[in-house]
Amino acid sequence: MKVFIAGIDGYLGWPLAVYLTAHGHEVAGADLMLRREWVAEVGGTSAQPIEDRDTRLQAFKEKFGKDLDFRVGDLTDYDFVKGFFEEFQPEAVVHLGQMPSAPYSMIDQQHCVWTQQNNVVNNLNLLWAIKEVVPDAHLVKLGTMGEYGTPNVDIPEGFFEVEFRGRKDKLPFPRQAGSWYHQSKVHDSHNTHFASKMWGTRATDIMQGVVFGTQIEEMGDDMRLRSRLDFDQCFGTAINRFCCQAIVGHPLTLFGVGKQKRGFLPLVDSMACLRLAVENPPEEGEFRVFNQFENAYTITELAEMVQEVGAEIGLNVEIKHYDNPRKELEEHYYNPDRQHLIDLGYEPTHDIKSVMKQTMLDLMDNKHLIEEHIEALVPDIRWDSTRKKSVIIDEKTEA
Repeated sequence: MKVFIAGIDGYLGWPLAVYLTAHGHEVAGADLMLRREWVAEVGGTSAQPIEDRDTRLQAFKEKFGKDLDFRVGDLTDYDFVKGFFEEFQPEAVVHLGQMPSAPYSMIDQQHCVWTQQNNVVNNLNLLWAIKEVVPDAHLVKLGTMGEYGTPNVDIPEGFFEVEFRGRKDKLPFPRQAGSWYHQSKVHDSHNTHFASKMWGTRATDIMQGVVFGTQIEEMGDDMRLRSRLDFDQCFGTAINRFCCQAIVGHPLTLFGVGKQKRGFLPLVDSMACLRLAVENPPEEGEFRVFNQFENAYTITELAEMVQEVGAEIGLNVEIKHYDNPRKELEEHYYNPDRQHLIDLGYEPTHDIKSVMKQTMLDLMDNKHLIEEHIEALVPDIRWDSTRKKSVIIDEKTEA
């Protein structure tokens, strides 16, 4: 199958290009390379060294014996998107090419508006390019479990049955975004659903949990094929950030009471799920929603697992509670469904602690990269658009 990856230089996009190629698909993609700039802007870097585009492409060619059509381009430029589709004629389009950080979108007016414009417009451009160039192609749009928020009821996969004043209907489950970034993803879900109804677009909306880990088997031992891994307050997601903090001896930064609960899955399983979605397209005009995660954990549970795994490899990991820079429920009900991918054959392959351990071991050789950007480990971006470093409010210290 011919698969176009929007955001091919990113944490998910690059390994997906390697993974799908290894499994027999023809891949092409585009990226404006902005993730590297955003991370530098907020004082971070990748804890796992990543190569420049040319070096990555050379490594890809050596591994697979063919070139990868990876173009630098702006997905908000419709002529660029449409022209690429006319040349490549994709059968599936995996949309990973958006600004993915809640804190980044909350910095100020400029970052808020830019996030909305970039994310909403480039998703619309992909929808229009599919309509005008490859109307039978399947859009796999990466959403986020964060679109749902934390309602006090179970979370279905996209739709639920409602009875109101004696009448019943199947309706989209309400979205309750917690940041300007998540709000942009809600808009994307609504626009993609609308395109399916109006134009017959085949679409899968992936409500993905938080992804963690450094590698997939298909990368082999060639470090040039590794993906990035961030640890800063904007782009360093919980487990990856905790693992980076653990190996440099920085206390794990739990926000508030630490009982916020979210869904997580390893990088390798994210690749498997995306492949299942690509290889099993919906019917014409069908808009389907997959909740994509392995298990749900509280932030405290994750920190304690990192602490336990760290002890196994000789690390003394501390856990400290910091005041929460976010505006969110810190104790809440959380029980999302995740059946649709299982029905397609998804089976989790990696234990969370084994991936944590592999991540910490992989990052050891380059821990100086984290140490050189140690200020990035404690957040100062707050949901009220002020800038103030979080401070320790209570602490739990264990070996």
